[in-house]
Amino acid sequence: MTTNTTVNPAGLTEADYAEIARELDALGAEIMEDLGERDADYIRRVIRWQRGLEIGGRAMLLASSLPPAWIAGTATLAVAKILENMEIGHNVMHGQWDWMRDPKIHSTVWEWDNVSPAEQWKHSHNFVHHTFTNVVGKDNDVGYGILRVTPEQKWHWAYLPQPLYNVLLAMFFEYGVAVHDLEIDKIREGTNDWEETRRKLRDIGRKVRRQWGKDYLAFPLLSGPQFLSTLAANFTANAVRNVWAHAIIFCGHFPGDVAVFEEERLDGESRGEWYVRQLTGSANITGGRFFHLMTGNLSHQIEHHLFPDMPSNRLAEIAPRVRALCEKYDLPYHSGPLSRQVTSTWKKIVRYALPAT
Repeated sequence: MTTNTTVNPAGLTEADYAEIARELDALGAEIMEDLGERDADYIRRVIRWQRGLEIGGRAMLLASSLPPAWIAGTATLAVAKILENMEIGHNVMHGQWDWMRDPKIHSTVWEWDNVSPAEQWKHSHNFVHHTFTNVVGKDNDVGYGILRVTPEQKWHWAYLPQPLYNVLLAMFFEYGVAVHDLEIDKIREGTNDWEETRRKLRDIGRKVRRQWGKDYLAFPLLSGPQFLSTLAANFTANAVRNVWAHAIIFCGHFPGDVAVFEEERLDGESRGEWYVRQLTGSANITGGRFFHLMTGNLSHQIEHHLFPDMPSNRLAEIAPRVRALCEKYDLPYHSGPLSRQVTSTWKKIVRYALPAT
């Protein structure tokens, strides 16, 4: 059996870990102290563009019975939904813009445009995932509770059809994210708090009804005789957003030699060791400025894991310095084009569906 668990990459000493922590702490503090009006202008500009695209897309879908209007409206709405979920919702709810003290752009009030309740997502993602990144048995993002993506996960026959599971997860990714905080493993083991589970399910149900009422009832009704074509357009835009988000997130966590860790790694973990776990347990995706925008800058997943509260527009700025630090300490810096990262991720999903690996 092969393994990709990283215990002590490059034979780092305690002094190395302490110096890595000092350098990265200083880098993070430098950027956070430099935040100002240009950063605030950036997120406000992105929000304006996103809202304009959504209005434009929905306006075009009022004539959705016409193929050109359907295609243009669906594409525009899909881009708006991607921007809202990736560059705005994900990052606002991370608290990246809380420093602005803007009551409309704050992690405590933002509710994003998908079926996952914000409060549940913030617990499963901001706390659990970013604290226990890639620790098997602690980070539920390792396989999302249904996929085996590393040999450290014990094989079960239920993993055999996981390539099919993954296709369905991609198409309906927002629903997979919505149930993520339920901790499916605990439900299967019977160790969950059923009252808390029921409360979370009620919150998910309310959010699903809200989203379905908006996308699959209200806006299709507004288009009158184009009800069915608008309904199909909204479903398609949601599916496109889901597939894109799934691809970007999976490519940031599962491709190639990205490391996973046993729970023992957490015992007495220093700040420097935490930083190195983030570095070796993440992967970047190369591309241009528009590509990075459409990924929510999660194409800079390594930098995001190092500084989850840092505004997304600053991640590209620090990436060369993070890469230089990795070279200095002979640490891997996983990065590659989207096509390579997608291929590598899918190879893992197919490979670890089988019992011999």
